Amino acid sequence: MSNEPFFFGIRHLSPAGAFYLRQFLEEKHPRLVLVEGPCDLEDELVHMRDPAVRTPIAVLAYTREAPVRTLLYPFAEYSPEYQAVLWCGENQVPCRFMDLPSDVFLALPSREEADGGEEERMDVYQALDRRTGEDGHETFWERTLEQSGTAQGYHQGANLFGKNLRELTREKDADWEEITLREAWMRRQIRQAAAEGIAPEEMVVVTGSYHVEGLKTWNQAPSPEEEKALENLPRVEACHTLMPYSDYRLSSRSGYGAGNKAPAYYALLWQSLQAREPMNTAYSYLSRIALFQRNNGSPVSSAEVIEAVRLSVELARMRGDGGREFRGVPALRDLRDAAVTCMGGGSLAALSLAVADTEIGTGIGSLPEGVSRTSIQEDFYRQLKELKLEKYRDITAQELALDLREKRSAASEKAALLDLHRSFFLHRLRVLGVSFADPGKRQQDNATWGELWILRWTPEAEIQLVESALRGDTVIQAVSFQMKEQTRDAGSLSDIARTVEDAFLCGLSAAAADAVEELSRRAVDAVSLEELAQTAEKLSMTIRYGSIRRIDEKPLVPILGRIFYRACLLLPAACSCDDGAANSVIQAMQRLNGVALAHESLDQEAWIQALVQIADRDDLNTRLSGFAAAILLERGQMNTERLLLEVRRRLSPGTPADLGAGWFEGLAMKNRYALIARLSLWESLDAYLEMLDDDEFKRALVFLRRAFADFSAGERDEIAENLGEIWNLNGQQVSEAVNAVLGQEEAGLVESLEEFDFDL
Repeated sequence: MSNEPFFFGIRHLSPAGAFYLRQFLEEKHPRLVLVEGPCDLEDELVHMRDPAVRTPIAVLAYTREAPVRTLLYPFAEYSPEYQAVLWCGENQVPCRFMDLPSDVFLALPSREEADGGEEERMDVYQALDRRTGEDGHETFWERTLEQSGTAQGYHQGANLFGKNLRELTREKDADWEEITLREAWMRRQIRQAAAEGIAPEEMVVVTGSYHVEGLKTWNQAPSPEEEKALENLPRVEACHTLMPYSDYRLSSRSGYGAGNKAPAYYALLWQSLQAREPMNTAYSYLSRIALFQRNNGSPVSSAEVIEAVRLSVELARMRGDGGREFRGVPALRDLRDAAVTCMGGGSLAALSLAVADTEIGTGIGSLPEGVSRTSIQEDFYRQLKELKLEKYRDITAQELALDLREKRSAASEKAALLDLHRSFFLHRLRVLGVSFADPGKRQQDNATWGELWILRWTPEAEIQLVESALRGDTVIQAVSFQMKEQTRDAGSLSDIARTVEDAFLCGLSAAAADAVEELSRRAVDAVSLEELAQTAEKLSMTIRYGSIRRIDEKPLVPILGRIFYRACLLLPAACSCDDGAANSVIQAMQRLNGVALAHESLDQEAWIQALVQIADRDDLNTRLSGFAAAILLERGQMNTERLLLEVRRRLSPGTPADLGAGWFEGLAMKNRYALIARLSLWESLDAYLEMLDDDEFKRALVFLRRAFADFSAGERDEIAENLGEIWNLNGQQVSEAVNAVLGQEEAGLVESLEEFDFDL
């Protein structure tokens, strides 16, 4: 009997590795199993063995202080490490993780890929692929090791593969320094186990095949440099928890470096190995492709499935002549090619969704209540159940429409307000940055009672939830704490208004009160018009939401009144600006007008006086004067006579062409049908253009084209009818002429204007 541990090299997501490792453990029946994994996570082993756990799952380690750093250790049912943990539990054999503690991993500097590091290993894989004739390393591994057929074959093959790969990339990997540090720590764990009285030959060490050679020197005395490095490891305070994971996140396509390209397919390999029927993988894969196609409207016959099975075997036979024994079992490459040929008409695109569903999968793991969760996770899942949202915990995005109004016919108050409490919960997750729920468009543009959400569970959402544990033990506590921080750190009045709005949307009266108090205090300070308008708009929406959300919005009303009045006072001065700044002022005017229309209690007279002053003054930006006139016209504060008087004044020979056309552009930004219906307006515009010389016409043309750019085809037709009536022409002919100019002649007209000097 050798005086050495048994080193079983594996790939982290390897069905054959998991299956043959269990056989190996049954044969050796060790007194201790050491598994590659952070050694401070051993208390999670008992939770991983819980019969109610459904894989995939992951151990998440995270720092206790912001900025939060996280580390994930995922496990599928066919992960060798996971099966080692289960075997030890079933046989009452001690199992330990032996890698660096997670608090050390989290303290190490973020790894930046060094020049030539990762590329070096990829070069080795590519050279191997060329030599074996395979389409990628994944296929080579599957044919050579997943289909090895025996525990000894896998054990020896994986160890040899890791040894050769290590020799080819030694000291060239970007993370070589970290690799050597980890292996030094793992060797120490083996020596420590031996010092506890466990004979080396009674240990099984389960590690990535790349590390086997690095651990075989476990009994050599460490160098002084190695000892010093281990004694001076950086550390940071960290926590850890168990969390559900997903098939997609296990795949290498999601960016997981230790993943495989087809997690769901590898689960089929695992099931076939357990059934000791290797060909079951082919039957299951091709049958699932066919079932998916049938369920999605693409008929696939049983004969096509049978032919695909036969073709996959023949493809495997032809491709398996590279010195490897052919076992009659096709690999994923063979199965996919056979499916495309026999069921997809030679087109992978025709089977792309079926292939993704069968190879990657949509499964997600689950944990029973009380299994290694932070308190905020427990609170999240409790509310998910209470609010009947559990069915939305799926990797596929689903829509959820909410009606926040009380259901009078409901049997209980809880049922009557279910959608309202769902809205509170989803908004709280949104504020926390938990990506489980994304708000969509409201059911109706002006309906404060309707919301639409897009719900989709991902492991990232779980990680974000765990990170929120730093702010509180429950979702409400975490949101309240975050809102206090937002209020304290707000850089502008609109930022505080956004927090007020969020507090109302989340149904948190206390947080709303704190933010309202800060908003009232800062509202007396001088701020820009744009910020006042944004703040007023947010407060307006919050007040309108208040009643439906059962939160007292009355304290906001006087604050809105003060902010709105100040905006009215600042507006005329803000209109003394160039065209570049005019766009932001127009947005502010639109917001303020919307707020004024929504709240009759506001100082409407001050708003109208500000608009009248802007519309009348000649020293302000003419586009803004025209826009102010458009608002007055829309609100019934400017009659036809007054409008025509202003048109004649603005569109006259004494007014520079660009200023007159700019004013008309502003006027045309609102209430277009009212403008189109006024024939006298178009008569005035026609007379104005007739008076311009060629240079003035070109100057005005740029602004007029911009004014009409957003008009619909129907609106242009109506304008053409007006012009036809003015010119005593057929309206249809005028419309066709206008469209010809806007279409075929547009490029030439613009080109002719490029050389014109508009600054003359």
